[in-house]
Amino acid sequence: MKILYPDKYYKSIFDVDLKVLKSEGIKGIIIDVDNTIVPWSDKKISDEVFNWFQIIMSKDFKLCLISNGMMRRVEYFSNQLDIPAISNAVKPRKKAFKQGLKILDISNNEVALIGDQIFTDILGGNRMGFQTILVDPLNKEEFFTTKLMRLLEKLVIKRGMYHG
Repeated sequence: MKILYPDKYYKSIFDVDLKVLKSEGIKGIIIDVDNTIVPWSDKKISDEVFNWFQIIMSKDFKLCLISNGMMRRVEYFSNQLDIPAISNAVKPRKKAFKQGLKILDISNNEVALIGDQIFTDILGGNRMGFQTILVDPLNKEEFFTTKLMRLLEKLVIKRGMYHG
Protein backbone atom coordinates (compact mmCIF):
# COMPACT_ATOMS: atom_id res chain seq x y z
CA MET A 1 0.00 0.00 0.00
CA LYS A 2 2.94 2.34 0.60
CA ILE A 3 3.28 2.76 -3.18
CA LEU A 4 -0.03 4.65 -3.11
CA TYR A 5 1.06 7.17 -0.46
CA PRO A 6 2.41 10.57 -1.47
CA ASP A 7 5.57 11.93 0.10
CA LYS A 8 3.84 15.26 0.69
CA TYR A 9 0.35 16.70 0.61
CA TYR A 10 -0.70 20.30 -0.06
CA LYS A 11 -4.15 21.79 -0.61
CA SER A 12 -3.03 23.28 -3.94
CA ILE A 13 -0.04 23.80 -6.18
CA PHE A 14 0.36 27.29 -4.72
CA ASP A 15 1.13 25.80 -1.31
CA VAL A 16 4.03 23.65 -2.54
CA ASP A 17 7.18 24.85 -0.80
CA LEU A 18 9.72 25.34 -3.58
CA LYS A 19 12.52 26.18 -1.12
CA VAL A 20 12.06 22.81 0.57
CA LEU A 21 12.12 21.04 -2.80
CA LYS A 22 15.38 22.80 -3.70
CA SER A 23 16.90 21.91 -0.32
CA GLU A 24 15.96 18.26 -0.92
CA GLY A 25 17.86 18.19 -4.20
CA ILE A 26 14.84 18.42 -6.50
CA LYS A 27 15.83 19.89 -9.87
CA GLY A 28 12.77 19.10 -11.97
CA ILE A 29 9.03 18.94 -11.57
CA ILE A 30 6.61 16.86 -13.59
CA ILE A 31 3.12 18.28 -13.20
CA ASP A 32 -0.26 16.78 -14.02
CA VAL A 33 -2.59 19.03 -16.02
CA ASP A 34 -6.28 18.32 -15.45
CA ASN A 35 -7.56 19.22 -12.00
CA THR A 36 -4.01 19.96 -10.82
CA ILE A 37 -3.20 23.19 -12.71
CA VAL A 38 -6.54 23.71 -14.49
CA PRO A 39 -10.01 22.35 -13.80
CA TRP A 40 -10.69 19.60 -16.34
CA SER A 41 -13.53 21.66 -17.81
CA ASP A 42 -11.48 24.85 -18.31
CA LYS A 43 -9.87 25.83 -21.56
CA LYS A 44 -7.61 28.59 -20.23
CA ILE A 45 -4.83 28.91 -17.71
CA SER A 46 -5.53 31.42 -14.96
CA ASP A 47 -3.14 34.33 -14.44
CA GLU A 48 -2.41 32.94 -10.99
CA VAL A 49 -1.26 29.58 -12.44
CA PHE A 50 0.71 31.30 -15.20
CA ASN A 51 2.51 33.44 -12.59
CA TRP A 52 3.16 30.36 -10.43
CA PHE A 53 4.94 28.70 -13.35
CA GLN A 54 6.99 31.87 -13.93
CA ILE A 55 8.13 31.70 -10.29
CA ILE A 56 9.10 28.04 -10.64
CA MET A 57 11.08 28.76 -13.81
CA SER A 58 12.84 31.70 -12.12
CA LYS A 59 14.07 29.25 -9.47
CA ASP A 60 15.69 27.13 -12.22
CA PHE A 61 13.48 24.07 -11.93
CA LYS A 62 13.14 22.05 -15.11
CA LEU A 63 9.48 21.43 -15.94
CA CYS A 64 7.33 18.98 -17.85
CA LEU A 65 3.56 18.62 -18.02
CA ILE A 66 2.02 15.16 -18.09
CA SER A 67 -1.58 14.17 -18.74
CA ASN A 68 -3.79 11.29 -19.67
CA GLY A 69 -5.70 13.93 -21.65
CA MET A 70 -5.87 14.38 -25.39
CA MET A 71 -2.96 15.82 -27.33
CA ARG A 72 -4.72 18.98 -28.57
CA ARG A 73 -5.70 20.08 -25.06
CA VAL A 74 -2.33 19.26 -23.49
CA GLU A 75 -0.39 20.93 -26.33
CA TYR A 76 -2.48 24.07 -25.90
CA PHE A 77 -1.42 24.38 -22.24
CA SER A 78 2.13 23.39 -23.12
CA ASN A 79 2.31 26.22 -25.65
CA GLN A 80 0.69 28.74 -23.27
CA LEU A 81 3.27 27.99 -20.58
CA ASP A 82 6.18 27.23 -22.94
CA ILE A 83 6.77 23.96 -21.11
CA PRO A 84 7.24 20.53 -22.75
CA ALA A 85 4.34 18.14 -22.28
CA ILE A 86 3.32 14.52 -22.66
CA SER A 87 -0.29 13.73 -23.54
CA ASN A 88 -2.18 10.43 -23.67
CA ALA A 89 0.17 9.33 -20.90
CA VAL A 90 -1.78 6.26 -19.71
CA LYS A 91 -0.67 6.96 -16.15
CA PRO A 92 0.33 5.10 -13.98
CA ARG A 93 2.23 3.21 -16.69
CA LYS A 94 5.93 4.05 -16.67
CA LYS A 95 6.41 4.89 -20.37
CA ALA A 96 5.25 8.53 -20.18
CA PHE A 97 7.07 9.13 -16.89
CA LYS A 98 10.26 7.82 -18.51
CA GLN A 99 9.64 10.24 -21.39
CA GLY A 100 9.29 13.07 -18.88
CA LEU A 101 12.50 12.05 -17.17
CA LYS A 102 14.28 12.09 -20.53
CA ILE A 103 12.91 15.58 -21.29
CA LEU A 104 14.12 16.87 -17.91
CA ASP A 105 17.49 15.14 -18.38
CA ILE A 106 18.03 14.54 -14.66
CA SER A 107 17.92 11.45 -12.46
CA ASN A 108 14.69 10.14 -10.98
CA ASN A 109 15.64 11.09 -7.40
CA GLU A 110 15.88 14.74 -8.54
CA VAL A 111 12.25 14.82 -9.74
CA ALA A 112 9.09 15.80 -7.90
CA LEU A 113 5.76 14.81 -9.37
CA ILE A 114 2.71 16.93 -8.53
CA GLY A 115 -0.77 15.56 -9.16
CA ASP A 116 -4.29 15.26 -7.81
CA GLN A 117 -4.93 11.52 -8.19
CA ILE A 118 -3.50 8.64 -6.20
CA PHE A 119 -4.04 5.81 -8.69
CA THR A 120 -2.52 7.68 -11.64
CA ASP A 121 -0.14 10.43 -10.50
CA ILE A 122 1.08 9.23 -7.11
CA LEU A 123 1.26 5.55 -8.03
CA GLY A 124 3.09 6.33 -11.27
CA GLY A 125 5.51 8.75 -9.61
CA ASN A 126 6.27 6.36 -6.77
CA ARG A 127 6.91 3.54 -9.23
CA MET A 128 9.53 5.77 -10.87
CA GLY A 129 11.23 6.75 -7.60
CA PHE A 130 10.11 10.40 -7.85
CA GLN A 131 9.20 12.47 -4.84
CA THR A 132 5.39 12.58 -5.02
CA ILE A 133 3.18 15.47 -4.03
CA LEU A 134 -0.58 15.13 -3.81
CA VAL A 135 -2.80 18.20 -4.17
CA ASP A 136 -6.56 18.51 -3.94
CA PRO A 137 -8.46 18.47 -7.25
CA LEU A 138 -9.50 21.90 -8.54
CA ASN A 139 -12.93 20.83 -9.73
CA LYS A 140 -15.40 18.67 -7.84
CA GLU A 141 -17.32 17.91 -11.05
CA GLU A 142 -15.50 14.98 -12.61
CA PHE A 143 -15.98 12.11 -15.03
CA PHE A 144 -17.77 9.06 -13.65
CA THR A 145 -14.60 6.96 -13.74
CA THR A 146 -12.68 9.64 -11.85
CA LYS A 147 -15.43 9.84 -9.23
CA LEU A 148 -15.17 6.08 -8.80
CA MET A 149 -11.40 6.36 -8.34
CA ARG A 150 -11.91 9.12 -5.75
CA LEU A 151 -14.08 6.74 -3.71
CA LEU A 152 -11.33 4.12 -3.85
CA GLU A 153 -8.76 6.76 -2.88
CA LYS A 154 -10.73 7.50 0.30
CA LEU A 155 -10.40 3.85 1.25
CA VAL A 156 -6.64 4.01 0.81
CA ILE A 157 -5.63 7.32 2.40
CA LYS A 158 -7.08 10.32 4.09
CA ARG A 159 -6.04 13.54 2.38
CA GLY A 160 -4.50 15.98 4.77
CA MET A 161 -2.69 13.38 6.84
CA TYR A 162 0.44 14.21 4.84
CA HIS A 163 1.94 17.62 5.24
CA GLY A 164 4.57 19.23 3.10
